Amino acid sequence: MKKIAECRLYGIVDTGYVTADRMPLMARSLISGGVDILQLRAKKQSREEIRTMALELAPICRNAGIPFILNDYPDLVPETGADGAHVGQDDLSIAEARKLAGPEAIIGKSTHSLEQAMAAVAESPDYIGFGPLFATPTKPDYTPIGTELIREVYRLIPFPVFCIGGINLDNLPSVLHVGAERVVIVSDLLTAGDPAGRTASCRALLPI
Repeated sequence: MKKIAECRLYGIVDTGYVTADRMPLMARSLISGGVDILQLRAKKQSREEIRTMALELAPICRNAGIPFILNDYPDLVPETGADGAHVGQDDLSIAEARKLAGPEAIIGKSTHSLEQAMAAVAESPDYIGFGPLFATPTKPDYTPIGTELIREVYRLIPFPVFCIGGINLDNLPSVLHVGAERVVIVSDLLTAGDPAGRTASCRALLPI
Protein backbone atom coordinates (compact mmCIF):
# COMPACT_ATOMS: atom_id res chain seq x y z
CA MET A 1 0.00 0.00 0.00
CA LYS A 2 1.20 3.50 -0.81
CA LYS A 3 2.54 5.53 2.07
CA ILE A 4 0.92 8.91 2.67
CA ALA A 5 4.19 10.65 1.81
CA GLU A 6 3.97 9.08 -1.65
CA CYS A 7 0.42 10.32 -2.26
CA ARG A 8 -0.20 13.42 -4.38
CA LEU A 9 -3.81 13.25 -5.56
CA TYR A 10 -6.48 12.60 -2.92
CA GLY A 11 -9.88 11.59 -4.25
CA ILE A 12 -13.15 11.58 -2.31
CA VAL A 13 -16.26 9.63 -3.19
CA ASP A 14 -18.91 11.88 -1.68
CA THR A 15 -22.57 10.91 -1.38
CA GLY A 16 -23.43 14.53 -2.13
CA TYR A 17 -22.44 13.74 -5.71
CA VAL A 18 -22.49 9.95 -6.03
CA THR A 19 -25.32 7.61 -5.02
CA ALA A 20 -24.46 4.58 -2.91
CA ASP A 21 -25.06 2.14 -5.76
CA ARG A 22 -22.56 4.00 -7.99
CA MET A 23 -19.83 4.24 -5.36
CA PRO A 24 -17.85 1.16 -6.47
CA LEU A 25 -17.90 2.23 -10.13
CA MET A 26 -16.81 5.76 -9.27
CA ALA A 27 -14.08 4.48 -6.97
CA ARG A 28 -12.72 2.30 -9.76
CA SER A 29 -12.85 5.23 -12.19
CA LEU A 30 -10.88 7.52 -9.87
CA ILE A 31 -8.37 4.78 -9.14
CA SER A 32 -7.87 3.99 -12.83
CA GLY A 33 -7.30 7.70 -13.41
CA GLY A 34 -4.56 7.80 -10.80
CA VAL A 35 -5.77 8.88 -7.38
CA ASP A 36 -3.22 7.91 -4.74
CA ILE A 37 -5.64 7.78 -1.82
CA LEU A 38 -9.44 7.58 -1.60
CA GLN A 39 -11.88 8.76 1.07
CA LEU A 40 -15.53 7.92 1.60
CA ARG A 41 -17.49 10.96 2.74
CA ALA A 42 -21.16 10.42 3.55
CA LYS A 43 -22.42 13.25 5.73
CA LYS A 44 -26.13 12.44 5.55
CA GLN A 45 -26.03 8.65 5.71
CA SER A 46 -26.44 6.47 8.78
CA ARG A 47 -23.58 4.61 10.39
CA GLU A 48 -24.92 1.35 9.00
CA GLU A 49 -25.18 2.75 5.47
CA ILE A 50 -21.61 4.01 5.71
CA ARG A 51 -20.47 0.64 7.00
CA THR A 52 -22.07 -1.09 4.00
CA MET A 53 -20.43 1.30 1.52
CA ALA A 54 -17.07 0.99 3.26
CA LEU A 55 -17.18 -2.80 3.09
CA GLU A 56 -17.61 -2.48 -0.69
CA LEU A 57 -14.91 0.12 -1.20
CA ALA A 58 -12.18 -1.19 1.08
CA PRO A 59 -11.28 -4.24 -1.06
CA ILE A 60 -11.31 -2.12 -4.25
CA CYS A 61 -8.71 0.20 -2.74
CA ARG A 62 -6.73 -2.65 -1.21
CA ASN A 63 -6.47 -4.40 -4.56
CA ALA A 64 -5.25 -1.16 -6.10
CA GLY A 65 -2.66 -0.68 -3.35
CA ILE A 66 -3.95 2.70 -2.19
CA PRO A 67 -5.12 3.81 1.28
CA PHE A 68 -8.87 3.91 1.95
CA ILE A 69 -10.00 6.53 4.46
CA LEU A 70 -13.35 7.04 6.17
CA ASN A 71 -14.55 10.56 6.82
CA ASP A 72 -15.34 10.46 10.54
CA TYR A 73 -16.25 7.08 12.07
CA PRO A 74 -12.80 5.88 13.16
CA ASP A 75 -14.62 3.13 15.07
CA LEU A 76 -15.63 1.61 11.71
CA VAL A 77 -12.04 1.32 10.50
CA PRO A 78 -11.26 -2.10 12.06
CA GLU A 79 -14.52 -3.77 11.05
CA THR A 80 -14.62 -2.50 7.47
CA GLY A 81 -11.00 -3.00 6.48
CA ALA A 82 -10.45 0.72 5.94
CA ASP A 83 -6.92 2.03 6.43
CA GLY A 84 -7.79 5.08 8.48
CA ALA A 85 -10.12 7.97 9.22
CA HIS A 86 -10.29 11.71 8.68
CA VAL A 87 -11.59 14.01 11.41
CA GLY A 88 -12.66 17.65 11.40
CA GLN A 89 -11.81 20.50 13.72
CA ASP A 90 -14.86 19.85 15.88
CA ASP A 91 -14.57 16.07 15.91
CA LEU A 92 -12.46 13.70 17.98
CA SER A 93 -8.84 14.44 18.72
CA ILE A 94 -6.20 12.57 16.74
CA ALA A 95 -5.37 10.48 19.82
CA GLU A 96 -9.03 9.55 20.36
CA ALA A 97 -9.51 8.69 16.68
CA ARG A 98 -6.38 6.57 16.63
CA LYS A 99 -7.49 4.72 19.76
CA LEU A 100 -10.73 3.75 18.01
CA ALA A 101 -9.25 3.07 14.59
CA GLY A 102 -6.20 1.14 15.78
CA PRO A 103 -2.53 1.98 16.32
CA GLU A 104 -1.59 1.40 12.67
CA ALA A 105 -4.46 3.45 11.25
CA ILE A 106 -3.89 6.56 9.17
CA ILE A 107 -5.50 9.58 10.81
CA GLY A 108 -5.91 12.89 9.01
CA LYS A 109 -7.30 16.21 10.19
CA SER A 110 -8.99 19.17 8.52
CA THR A 111 -7.46 22.61 9.08
CA HIS A 112 -8.85 25.93 7.86
CA SER A 113 -6.09 28.38 8.80
CA LEU A 114 -2.36 28.52 9.39
CA GLU A 115 -3.06 28.63 13.14
CA GLN A 116 -5.10 25.42 13.00
CA ALA A 117 -2.43 23.75 10.89
CA MET A 118 0.24 24.68 13.43
CA ALA A 119 -1.95 23.50 16.31
CA ALA A 120 -2.35 20.15 14.58
CA VAL A 121 1.40 19.55 14.75
CA ALA A 122 1.11 18.86 18.48
CA GLU A 123 -1.45 16.13 17.76
CA SER A 124 0.78 14.35 15.21
CA PRO A 125 -1.76 13.39 12.56
CA ASP A 126 -0.48 11.45 9.56
CA TYR A 127 -1.53 14.32 7.30
CA ILE A 128 -3.71 17.42 7.25
CA GLY A 129 -6.14 18.91 4.78
CA PHE A 130 -5.61 22.66 4.35
CA GLY A 131 -8.42 24.80 2.96
CA PRO A 132 -10.82 25.49 1.46
CA LEU A 133 -8.64 27.45 -0.93
CA PHE A 134 -11.58 28.46 -3.14
CA ALA A 135 -15.35 28.57 -2.81
CA THR A 136 -16.74 25.07 -3.24
CA PRO A 137 -20.25 23.57 -3.37
CA THR A 138 -18.89 20.65 -1.34
CA LYS A 139 -18.37 22.91 1.69
CA PRO A 140 -20.64 25.95 1.10
CA ASP A 141 -20.45 27.15 4.72
CA TYR A 142 -16.68 27.63 4.72
CA THR A 143 -15.02 30.92 3.79
CA PRO A 144 -12.23 30.41 1.24
CA ILE A 145 -8.77 31.12 2.61
CA GLY A 146 -7.02 31.66 -0.71
CA THR A 147 -3.60 30.46 -1.80
CA GLU A 148 -1.29 33.00 -0.12
CA LEU A 149 -0.42 30.73 2.82
CA ILE A 150 0.35 27.56 0.89
CA ARG A 151 4.12 28.01 0.73
CA GLU A 152 4.23 28.91 4.41
CA VAL A 153 2.19 25.92 5.55
CA TYR A 154 4.41 23.57 3.55
CA ARG A 155 7.48 25.16 5.15
CA LEU A 156 6.17 24.87 8.71
CA ILE A 157 4.31 21.55 8.75
CA PRO A 158 6.48 18.42 9.14
CA PHE A 159 4.02 15.92 7.62
CA PRO A 160 2.03 15.76 4.36
CA VAL A 161 -0.32 18.67 3.62
CA PHE A 162 -3.15 18.23 1.11
CA CYS A 163 -4.64 21.48 -0.19
CA ILE A 164 -8.40 21.24 -0.61
CA GLY A 165 -11.44 23.24 -1.58
CA GLY A 166 -12.62 24.18 -5.06
CA ILE A 167 -9.50 22.84 -6.77
CA ASN A 168 -10.09 21.70 -10.33
CA LEU A 169 -8.19 20.99 -13.52
CA ASP A 170 -8.33 24.65 -14.56
CA ASN A 171 -6.94 26.19 -11.37
CA LEU A 172 -4.64 23.32 -10.34
CA PRO A 173 -1.60 24.84 -12.15
CA SER A 174 -1.97 28.08 -10.16
CA VAL A 175 -2.21 26.11 -6.90
CA LEU A 176 0.94 24.18 -7.74
CA HIS A 177 2.69 27.40 -8.81
CA VAL A 178 2.38 28.83 -5.28
CA GLY A 179 3.89 25.79 -3.62
CA ALA A 180 1.27 23.04 -3.26
CA GLU A 181 2.57 19.50 -3.66
CA ARG A 182 -0.55 17.51 -2.76
CA VAL A 183 -4.20 18.25 -3.45
CA VAL A 184 -7.69 16.94 -2.79
CA ILE A 185 -10.08 17.24 -5.73
CA VAL A 186 -13.74 16.35 -5.26
CA SER A 187 -16.54 17.82 -7.40
CA ASP A 188 -14.39 18.38 -10.49
CA LEU A 189 -13.70 14.65 -10.69
CA LEU A 190 -17.09 13.36 -9.56
CA THR A 191 -19.12 15.52 -11.94
CA ALA A 192 -16.89 15.04 -14.99
CA GLY A 193 -18.32 13.24 -18.01
CA ASP A 194 -15.23 11.04 -17.90
CA PRO A 195 -14.09 10.84 -14.26
CA ALA A 196 -11.12 8.58 -15.04
CA GLY A 197 -9.92 10.87 -17.82
CA ARG A 198 -10.33 14.02 -15.71
CA THR A 199 -8.47 12.34 -12.85
CA ALA A 200 -5.63 11.34 -15.17
CA SER A 201 -5.37 14.90 -16.49
CA CYS A 202 -5.10 16.26 -12.93
CA ARG A 203 -2.62 13.59 -11.86
CA ALA A 204 -0.39 14.37 -14.83
CA LEU A 205 0.13 17.93 -13.51
CA LEU A 206 1.25 16.76 -10.07
CA PRO A 207 4.73 15.63 -9.03
CA ILE A 208 5.46 11.95 -9.44
